[in-house]
This record gives sequence, structure tokens and C-alpha cells, in this order.
Amino acid sequence: MTVEPHRFTTLTADVRQALLAAYADVRAPLLDRPNYRLEAFAERLEQHAATPGFTLVLAFALALTPGADAPGQGAGSTGSTGGIGTAVGYAYGNTVGPGDGYWQRLAEPLPAGFTASPVLALREIGVRPPWRGTGAARRIHDALLADRPEQRVALMVNPLAGEGKVLRLYEGWGYRGYNSQSASPLSPELTAMIRPIRPESTN
Repeated sequence: MTVEPHRFTTLTADVRQALLAAYADVRAPLLDRPNYRLEAFAERLEQHAATPGFTLVLAFALALTPGADAPGQGAGSTGSTGGIGTAVGYAYGNTVGPGDGYWQRLAEPLPAGFTASPVLALREIGVRPPWRGTGAARRIHDALLADRPEQRVALMVNPLAGEGKVLRLYEGWGYRGYNSQSASPLSPELTAMIRPIRPESTN
């Protein structure tokens, strides 16, 4: 079954509903934990959607209804998700500048100039269980990075997730660890990772 990613830069009601439904399925085993509760995710989502450079990718498994317009085509589109089926996965991120609190949460000091240019912060990525291992996650990831103005993309991951499989997946996508975020009552220690958005990009 074909998976088609569509990009959105505005969080309309139907797009938000499709994302929350997918998130609830992806994170089902963790929804009883405070930081993973649907309400907590929705609150973070609203905050991130109001920031510069916000982009969401939703991937759908069903073909468009004949005659319907494709939602999300083009970086600025805010089309409806009606008529194209269930979102099988998602990813979203936003631009992080030099003075952003994103950098302040890191455990170790950063090299001089490391935050001088903005980066894309990959905030969330997930794929519903039936589509895992099909390449859908990579397609969603690459759709999010397409046409971004930043040179680098950064993320944070629990190094123990999936017994280390998630971390190794990101390494396979070109990410490298550069720092960590200390554990908190709501979150385990996270590995901070970064990679060029385009192969020719430099740090």
C-alpha cells in the first residue's frame, strides 16, 4: 500500500484531529505516563505550532478520492485531510535559533559557534504499528526535511527506546550524538543528535 506524505504549516482542526488520532495509536503503550498523555502532547503541539518554521508531515495510506484536492501539497498548504484515509504516521518540527531554550536544557556546554545558525528541531516522529519496518518513517522524515532553509536538523531520543533500536535507526539516517539532556521527573535522560539536512551541508 502506497504511503504518501503531505506537509502542513498551519494546524487546522482536521489536521490536528488526524495527528492526535495517529499519536494516540503510536504511543498507546505509554499514554499512562505524564509526559506521553494525549493532553500533554496536545499542549506541546499547540506551543510548537505557534513558533517560527513549524511544519507538520502526515502520511496517508489511501489514495485520494477521485476529484479531491491533495492536502498539504507545497510547503505553505493548509488543506483538509478529508477523503484520503487514516494518517499512518507523522513528524513535525520547528526552527530553533541561537537563544532558544532548546539549547539551555543540554547537559554539557556546546562548542563556540555551535548554535550560531538556526536548526530544524525534529520534535516528534511516529508510525502506526502496521506500517513499521516498511520505510514509511524514513519517507515521512525526508518529507519534513525537504526544502528547509536550515542546514542542520536536531532531535532528542531515549537511548533505551526499543532496546536501542530507535537510536540505531537514527544513526542509520546519518544522525550523530553530540550531547545529552539530563533526566527529569517527566523524562528519562535523552541523547541529543544532529545531522546535515542535505549531504552537502556542513556544521
